[in-house]
Amino acid sequence: MQNRPCGKYYYIYFFCSSTNSGIKGIVLKTFPIFAQFKNIIPIKQGNFKPYKMKRLVLAVVVLMMVSCQQEKIGYVDNVKLMDDYQEKIDVEAKYKTKLEAFGKKKDSISQAFQIEAQSFQVKAQKMSQKKAQEEYAIIQQKGQFIGQQLQQEEQQLQLEGQTEMDSLVSKVKKEIKTFGKTNGYSYILGGGGDGGSVLYGTDSNDLTAQITKILNDNYKK
Repeated sequence: MQNRPCGKYYYIYFFCSSTNSGIKGIVLKTFPIFAQFKNIIPIKQGNFKPYKMKRLVLAVVVLMMVSCQQEKIGYVDNVKLMDDYQEKIDVEAKYKTKLEAFGKKKDSISQAFQIEAQSFQVKAQKMSQKKAQEEYAIIQQKGQFIGQQLQQEEQQLQLEGQTEMDSLVSKVKKEIKTFGKTNGYSYILGGGGDGGSVLYGTDSNDLTAQITKILNDNYKK
C-alpha cells in the first residue's frame, strides 16, 4: 500500500489497492459520493489498518439502519374517522333536514302550480283562441320562473353543504399534521375506501381512534 506525506496527514490510495478491493466495493456501494474524490482519502499519520476501515463502514451502516428504524409511521382510516367524527355527523344531519324541508317546499309549490295550470285549462275552453294563447304564455313563463328559482335555491343549499364539508376535511388534515408533529411521526398515511394508500397496517400503527377522539373532544369545547 502506498502512503504519501502531506503535513500531519497521509493520503492513502486504499481504493486502488488489490488487497482492499473488498473495502472499496463496500464503501462505494454505501457512500457513492466518495467516488468524486478520485480514490484519495486523508487520514491521520500512522499505519493504515484495513480492519479499522471495515469497522468504520460497519458502524456507519448500523447507524443508518437504526435511523431508519426510528422513523415513526402511522396511518388513519379516513372513512372510519369521518364516519365517527361527531361534527361531520351533525353537519350531515343539518343539511339532511334542510334538504328535506326544501323538498317539501318544492312539492308544495309544484302542486300549487299544477292546480293553477289545470284551472287555466278549464277557463281556456271559454276564451277566444287569441286570449287563451296570451294566458297560456303567461302561465308558461310563470312555470319557468318558478322552476329556475327552485333550482337556484337547491344548488345554493348543496353549495353551502359542500363548503362546510370541505372545511371539515381541512380541519381533519390540520389535526392529523399537528398530531404527527407533536408525537414525532415521520409519516401518517391515509387509508380506507378505494382511494386509500394503505393496503395493510398493523393495529399498533392505526391512529384512527386517537385522532377521532381529539377531534371529537375539541368539537365538544
